[in-house]
Amino acid sequence: MASDDNASVSLIETFRPRLRKLIQVEPVLDLILSIDNEQKELIRNKAKTESKLMAADLLINTVIKTPHHDGWFREFVDALSNGGCQHAADYMEKPPNPEVEAENDHCVRLIELLSPSLLDMKTADVCQHCFSEDILSQEDADIIKAATTNNGAIVGARELLGRIVRGRPGWYSTFLKVLRDTEHGDLFLELTGGTQDSDNKEENDGLLPMTDKHTGGDVATEEGPAGAERSATPEYLDCSTTEETVDEAPDLYNAEGAEPSQQPNSLDPLQPDGNGKAGAAGGPKKADIVLRDYQMDVAQPALEGKNIIICLPTGSGKTRVAVYITKEHLDRRKKEGQSRKVVVLVNKVPLVEQHYSKEFCPFLEPTYKVERVSGDSQLKISFTEIVKKNDVIICTAQILENYLERSNNGEDEGVYLRDLTLIVIDECHHTKKGEVYNHIMMRYLKQKHKNARLKKEQKKPMAIPQILGLTASPGVGGANRMEKAEEHILRICANLDAYKIMTRSLGEFKKEPYKIIATVEEREQDPFGDVIKKIMNAIHAHADLNPSCDLGSQNYEQWVVQKERNAAKEEDQKVRVCAEHLRQYSEGLELSNTIRMRDAFGFLNKYQEEEMKRKVAPEEEEPIQITDTERFLFNLFKENKEELQALAKRPEFENNSLSKLRISILREFTSRDRARGIIFTKTRRSAIALSQWIQENPKFAEVDVKASHVIGGGDQSVVKPMTSAEQKDVLNKFRDGEVNLLIATTVAEEGLDIPECNFVVRYGLVTNEISMMQAEGRGRAADSSYTLVQVKGSGVAEKESVNEYRKDMMTKAIAKIKSMNQAEYDKRIMEFQIQAVLEEKLRMTMKKKQGMKNVSPSEVKFSCRGCNKHVCTGDDIQIIERMHRVNVSTQFRELFIQRENTSLQMRLLDYETNGFISCKDCGQRWGSMMFYRGIECPCLHVKNFVVMYSGKKNSKCTTWSELAYIQFSAFDYIEHAGRVVQSSDDEETE
Repeated sequence: MASDDNASVSLIETFRPRLRKLIQVEPVLDLILSIDNEQKELIRNKAKTESKLMAADLLINTVIKTPHHDGWFREFVDALSNGGCQHAADYMEKPPNPEVEAENDHCVRLIELLSPSLLDMKTADVCQHCFSEDILSQEDADIIKAATTNNGAIVGARELLGRIVRGRPGWYSTFLKVLRDTEHGDLFLELTGGTQDSDNKEENDGLLPMTDKHTGGDVATEEGPAGAERSATPEYLDCSTTEETVDEAPDLYNAEGAEPSQQPNSLDPLQPDGNGKAGAAGGPKKADIVLRDYQMDVAQPALEGKNIIICLPTGSGKTRVAVYITKEHLDRRKKEGQSRKVVVLVNKVPLVEQHYSKEFCPFLEPTYKVERVSGDSQLKISFTEIVKKNDVIICTAQILENYLERSNNGEDEGVYLRDLTLIVIDECHHTKKGEVYNHIMMRYLKQKHKNARLKKEQKKPMAIPQILGLTASPGVGGANRMEKAEEHILRICANLDAYKIMTRSLGEFKKEPYKIIATVEEREQDPFGDVIKKIMNAIHAHADLNPSCDLGSQNYEQWVVQKERNAAKEEDQKVRVCAEHLRQYSEGLELSNTIRMRDAFGFLNKYQEEEMKRKVAPEEEEPIQITDTERFLFNLFKENKEELQALAKRPEFENNSLSKLRISILREFTSRDRARGIIFTKTRRSAIALSQWIQENPKFAEVDVKASHVIGGGDQSVVKPMTSAEQKDVLNKFRDGEVNLLIATTVAEEGLDIPECNFVVRYGLVTNEISMMQAEGRGRAADSSYTLVQVKGSGVAEKESVNEYRKDMMTKAIAKIKSMNQAEYDKRIMEFQIQAVLEEKLRMTMKKKQGMKNVSPSEVKFSCRGCNKHVCTGDDIQIIERMHRVNVSTQFRELFIQRENTSLQMRLLDYETNGFISCKDCGQRWGSMMFYRGIECPCLHVKNFVVMYSGKKNSKCTTWSELAYIQFSAFDYIEHAGRVVQSSDDEETE
């Protein structure tokens, strides 16, 4: 028996380092009856007065040294198991194998590294889901809840993180699922190091989506221009995570909008230039670049070859400074006989052409070759050749990233970071985790730190480019304290390896609009909204739903989305369909409070018509089934349609915001000789409706208001997106004066070359301090105004006040950073860079391990979201151009019907889409019909399916990137084209 005791003691001692971290003292102590109360009190006091680790150590010592009775070891193991320390109990009974143990350690370390960001979670929601998923015990949940209630969500989150990492291996993947289930997409991406597919991600009214997946770059200097002079650099940092990639660097995301051009000899840097490429390239001599004193001042370190961030307000000529720095960089390297290659990165497709024709061409050609490449350009196919043949390449960041990745994978057509000598990053405040700018910069940082190691080993370092970042506002990242604001800005500086962040007062050129808060009283009667709420309550009763939040609120919409997802997963079609209709009615309520009731009614009516169309099969097809619930919903709208339509025509019940907006517009156009303004609004629908409202109102025409709208190009919204050509046409009309009032979504806030305005209106729209500063910056003319229209009690004005506070905080934080001793600044930057590289290394290790567990396509099943019918398996799905998932199997063609959709006509290089496909049984839309190089390919949108793998259903997939662990096969064009040709030959023979 003594030998057994010795073996047990030896086992405990062996795993003591693990046990002391995994044991939760209080619950375990309560369950060990052999320890007397006096000793238990000592252990508890140790936990309170010193630390939990020391208390766990004392507990272990007590267990080992207390006279052993029969069954003492079993009592200890049972106490661990029943006290919520199951992982610790596992070590005592069946220790995990080293691989599992190492992987779990990686997960714990990742949580520790990223805990500052994770503390921003909605603690109560995450805790409840973790408890439901069995990675927290009831006692854990109670303690976390108490900590949250007594000390706040952050303390509760810290307690939660400290407890989940003690769980059995496997807790990490469950925790990731919880983050996704509780709408913490940003935290999920931070832990996984992922980003959203640009072809699937809805661009929240960003300009045309970066549907292109190809990217490139070119030549550099021996060392990082910023880091070369720093004494704080450690000897080296080993960055080789999965492969020996010589040109990888830390990924960061930050970039801000392009600036309008200046006339080369204009006295006002805020005025756009009149030079197009024709005027520059057509003549033998390029235009001269004239910088103002403040512009030359911020450019100086970059002219010396150092990495910097230029932070100047919107309209102050940042892009012009970048052109000057680029020219000096090219001239110097040409004179010295060195290679030269400049890549200018932007985050929106229209900015490529804007920078090309308005800025870089007029000042650089014909001395240097300038080319532009974007997602809707044929040139992207030969991007590597474009990089080789030109001195300056202007492109969307995703194109460069894709081609850097190709070189990383050893593909011949890739581009290497070492080939680039200067990278200009526009709107560089987007260099943050999960963003494409950040992925590019992560490659840079890895190589920079690897170069430090190579130098120590007396080996030749790899060349890396100089970095120039441009931004009007780095923001404060949601900080509430100066310390956090400084940290946010320093992290962006670290991500861009910036030697300094350069700012300057514009002095006499500074133009700030005066701000007006236009508060609107809530309407006393809202019979239109009351009818919508009556319909919604009838649906609640039909589906036995009991919302606990106000109808039409943001919380209500989130509640409805969650109900729909759960219902799809549980195959509860009654609740799923009702939730879909409730979501539309909720949006109708919001629209009636923003735009005209007739516009809100038109939206609801169109939705109902489209839904009924889905239930009508094309000619010679079997009828599509209509369920009792669907029939109830159609009849419910039909019964109330006439009343809604009649109320929508009653002007006395319109929302008061429109009246306030009308007064603001008329005031601006009657008090100025030549008024030009922008109205920012939240949604595409409201932008279109407001434009129509203005165009139809004769009062506006009397004062010469000529309105048009500009919205984003992402195609995930049911509202038809604007093409690049349509956006350009509207902006040209605005520039020429054919349009003098632009109604825009946030697409127009940053970057676009929009002429100076003398008034800006934010119509019930408030986001963050960066957006506020961008919008304010659109009011560049003298005596310009900035008006915020808000409904009383909506909280919009309060949010604007917070943004003002954060704007001031940002200014003070930048000033404090600029006043730092250079050595102190370098040390802080280096710390953040090392952390970024270590986090990336950890992510890559985890990704590599996860890659070994890829799910076979045959194990993944897709069923219709509308009727639960099995549709296909992963084996049936193939990928075109690394982004389009298609199913070209013969069996699949028997399951869907094809409909024309005139709002979905899009041509991009070798493919086009002009229709959509729907379930033959229930009419649920599945995706679009794509014509690829002459072949008809049904392209699937994963959001329309319920995905099943490993016996679990997932109804929350919105993008294919969430199924990255499934290795779908590449589309074999030759094989499929051969089958199509053979089939057509057989038909002709017959």
